[in-house]
Amino acid sequence: MKMTRRAMLAGLALPATAGMANTTYLIHPVAVEDGIWMIHGDDAPIHFSNGGAIANIAIIDTPVGTLLVDSGPSLRYGRTLKAVAEGLTGKPVIRVYVTHLHPDHGMGIAAFDPAIIAALPQAITDMARDGRGFSDALYRLLGDWMRGTELVLPGRKITEASEDFGGRRLRLMALAGHSAGDLALLDEQTGLLIGGDLLFHDRAPATPTADLPRWRTSLDSLAKLPHRAALPGHGPFDPTGQEAIAQTRDWIDWLEDALTAAVRSGLDMVEAGSVPIPARFAGMAAARYELQRSVSHFYPGLEAKWLPRVDMPEG
Repeated sequence: MKMTRRAMLAGLALPATAGMANTTYLIHPVAVEDGIWMIHGDDAPIHFSNGGAIANIAIIDTPVGTLLVDSGPSLRYGRTLKAVAEGLTGKPVIRVYVTHLHPDHGMGIAAFDPAIIAALPQAITDMARDGRGFSDALYRLLGDWMRGTELVLPGRKITEASEDFGGRRLRLMALAGHSAGDLALLDEQTGLLIGGDLLFHDRAPATPTADLPRWRTSLDSLAKLPHRAALPGHGPFDPTGQEAIAQTRDWIDWLEDALTAAVRSGLDMVEAGSVPIPARFAGMAAARYELQRSVSHFYPGLEAKWLPRVDMPEG
């Protein structure tokens, strides 16, 4: 029998106990608004113990069917999510929105017909470019959790500013900053903002594909939006609607300043990942982890900007 590359990846580097572990996703939706439930992902890095289920997901009941915002990291998660959502509303899933390219939010679309999966054109382009690499990385990390998961691309490009489902209207906002194509949604019936990974709440923001100036611009736009609560991409529900926006902005501002100061002080990358984190972020999950990841994302560029080569002519 020929061993496929995916099967090999699924079995790589897993401890014996991991291979025998129970790989069943336990999904517990919590009502946050009228006809909207939140599934709170694990406020931790992707790890075998959580099956990669770290992203928040929204289930929305409409007169004509069930909507999902994001779909989790794997085929197995997507299938479980579909069963839970349809059992909750009593209606079939008719739309799955993918907020951006990262695999903890979008690999679960393998469980759905591509024709009902919608994403921004930029996000689809990014998924086509990077999805295979992301998928392989999850196979290495998660092993059997990923069994059968293949890269699927959304079949619907979001080009309109809103979509109506039997009178329940969602505003669809094409933004950027956490990635090159970030979808945020506003449920006009309740005023709930679903921010994807533009918003982190009590959980340090991740920056693998971040453009910080564009992220700030998007946060400014969301702050001005008439909404009354926010469902972030990671972290607990924000009933104020503004705390997650302010926290995310505060972290990325501090991060850029701290890493710039570290470079200009001559710290290497290991030292930069160990700089003190302000006390105001003490309750933020994964803070040190995300700081160290952000060093790897931003440090080479900052060094090129602030530490020019001595053998290069000035000007």
